[in-house]
Amino acid sequence: MHTEPINLLGMDASALTQLVGQWGGKPFRARQLQKWIHQRGVSQFDDMTDLAREFRAQLSEHCVVQGSPVMTQQRSTDGTRKWLFDVGQGNAIESVFIPEDDRGTLCISSQAGCNVACRFCSTGHQGFNRNLTTAEIIGQLWWARRELMQDMASARLESGQPEQSGQPADPRVISNVVMMGMGEPLLNYEPVVGAVKLMLDDNAYGLSRRRVTVSTSGVVPMMDRLSQDCPVALAVSLHAPNDALRDQLVPLNKKYPLDELLSACERYLKFAPRDFITFEYVMLDGVNDTDQHARELIQIARRLHCKLNLIPFNPFPGSGLKRSTAPRIRIFAQHLMDAGIVTTVRKTRGDDIDAACGQLAGEVKDRTRLSEKMAAQKLIAIKEIRA
Repeated sequence: MHTEPINLLGMDASALTQLVGQWGGKPFRARQLQKWIHQRGVSQFDDMTDLAREFRAQLSEHCVVQGSPVMTQQRSTDGTRKWLFDVGQGNAIESVFIPEDDRGTLCISSQAGCNVACRFCSTGHQGFNRNLTTAEIIGQLWWARRELMQDMASARLESGQPEQSGQPADPRVISNVVMMGMGEPLLNYEPVVGAVKLMLDDNAYGLSRRRVTVSTSGVVPMMDRLSQDCPVALAVSLHAPNDALRDQLVPLNKKYPLDELLSACERYLKFAPRDFITFEYVMLDGVNDTDQHARELIQIARRLHCKLNLIPFNPFPGSGLKRSTAPRIRIFAQHLMDAGIVTTVRKTRGDDIDAACGQLAGEVKDRTRLSEKMAAQKLIAIKEIRA
């Protein structure tokens, strides 16, 4: 009887230890295997040279290390890179690497599509297809790190520096991971937490809890659960300072309104690796960017220790929304800063390859017909938002 090979990519330390133990292997073999897969990015067992030959033969017979196939990859003029991964049945997900002088941030996806349906997000307009597995989530980091390390190795060779074969990948290549790509992470809870734990594992990627950020639109019960299971940095997609407006922009607000969301943030802070919550706030012209909205936002920000990240809207066809003007964003931000609130304005990155915030649409089939429904409701919704 033919059985599918076991994909080791999404297995944590305990699962690998149990698997190795079935073959009479010691726990240290599982740790070696984990380092080869995640730190060195090796997928062929014969290349794992310090593993016993018999063990490698068993692995080759029963297991694989396999990420999702890459359909396309693009480079922006600003250095941003985007990969489009094929996750089967016509579905695709995207990951984006954003290089900075002091860090390298990888933005990864947790679902194929998204069913939260935020009005300003092109991914939401594509509809929802399915949750990703732990292997598909961690595989985005695994692949991106391998690609970036290969680029670094090529650059060293071109400059005449010696090759560092067999050495673990430089952990500084990707210093931060944010789960802000396609999907609502906390609606795919178990696989997301499994992937996050691998990111934190010293035998895998060894990232600190402060450098892994989970973003949520406000799934309150799962926020509480995350605070107990694996508290990492938390970003909350706020986007409106009152329930009436947020109901229109972030439909999940109808289920978990602002007061419940803010109470969940207060509870999370007791366990968070940072002493603040990041509130994401997309700037929409004439919708949520007035002085009155700023004053309401200040009252929210004074309720708990937080930082505000203002995000210039990235327009896409069919949204019916426009980006706030640069002067309006500056004035809005100044109101917040004058009130003593730490405020940043996110730089737009990767616009030329549709890699900017809210543009992770990919080539996702809309099995829910959500985009059709949203198109029919768009004119009504825009009128309500602007009322």
